[in-house]
Amino acid sequence: MKKELQIISFNYPYPPSYGGLIDAYYKIKALSELGVKIHLHCFVENIPAVIDEEVASLVDNIFFYRKKRNPLLFLFKDPFSVKIRTSKILLQNVEKIDAPVLFEGLQTTGIAKYLKHKSIFLRLHNNEEVYYKGLSQSEENFVKKIVYYFESYKYRFYQKSKFALFETVFCLSQKEYNEVNSNTGNASLIGIFHGNTHVKTLEGRGEYFLFHGDLSISDNRKALYSVIEVFEKLPQYNLVVASDKATPKIKQNLSKHQNIKLVPIKNQDNLNLLLSHAQANILLSYQKSGTKVKLFNTLFNSRFTIINDNITDDPQLINLCTLINDKTELRDKIIEIATQDFKMYSQKQIVLENNYSDLNMAKRMADIIFKDQAGQ
Repeated sequence: MKKELQIISFNYPYPPSYGGLIDAYYKIKALSELGVKIHLHCFVENIPAVIDEEVASLVDNIFFYRKKRNPLLFLFKDPFSVKIRTSKILLQNVEKIDAPVLFEGLQTTGIAKYLKHKSIFLRLHNNEEVYYKGLSQSEENFVKKIVYYFESYKYRFYQKSKFALFETVFCLSQKEYNEVNSNTGNASLIGIFHGNTHVKTLEGRGEYFLFHGDLSISDNRKALYSVIEVFEKLPQYNLVVASDKATPKIKQNLSKHQNIKLVPIKNQDNLNLLLSHAQANILLSYQKSGTKVKLFNTLFNSRFTIINDNITDDPQLINLCTLINDKTELRDKIIEIATQDFKMYSQKQIVLENNYSDLNMAKRMADIIFKDQAGQ
């Protein structure tokens, strides 16, 4: 029997340019490669005139729904990010298709309570209460700070009331797995889908330290400012900041330092080139929200990786990185790593290619979703 799955995505998953979309796109790709027939539902700002071949080739059909733009939805008890993605037409379309449903993120779960006769599953991207609380604490804009604070408050009650609706909640990190299991006992730990297949063969030393990320996100900006403070006092070492979304304030700040250079990412190939020439990547976060997807890009495609403990809680991944707790330790590790040859290729290859393969994770997910079809 042909396995079919409906996936409700919080956004159009191409290009896979940031964490949640990367996980969504490469999950669709891996499930499709396993022969799963996919019916994709996407929430978008504007319905695209053309569907990218990279998506069309993976799905059987695709439905689009415009996100609502009514600011009054902020006044409801449910989170705003859920209310703008709640659609009667979506509910009607989902009910017409005889296939289980995978919700991508809590933002898409507004219709879940109405699907009493379907097998439904949740891909939990974050503990949204903690995620939005972290955004509120990092945000500099006062209005956005308040918006994120109330979104966090609403998710505190929303997410715990929803977990029991699903046969399985697929969690990205051990922390969220433990939280869901203590609440409803229906968690399964399946890591991030990231699109990498082979660890790049890199030896010797790179040319610079690399910081990359979406600088429209307040947590990434806060992390960058911490890294800049360290490199201000290390003029002998070069830092490349890779981002397409640097604000004028950030550009002005970076221009003051001869050893810090801002470069655009442009596309994944360009980012991979930057990664391959880096001596070490610096990944910092000030909010706990599971394993960050960009960690996989650095581990598969670069040399050393320096992280703090908010980047991942996975012991196997931590063992492949250099863990620091403050700016003093970051400074010391930059000085130490700058003169080291990279000799961890074999160790990374064994761990990453065996334990963090997209296809292997897709097989585990499919076995759970289609357990009633086993052997058919």
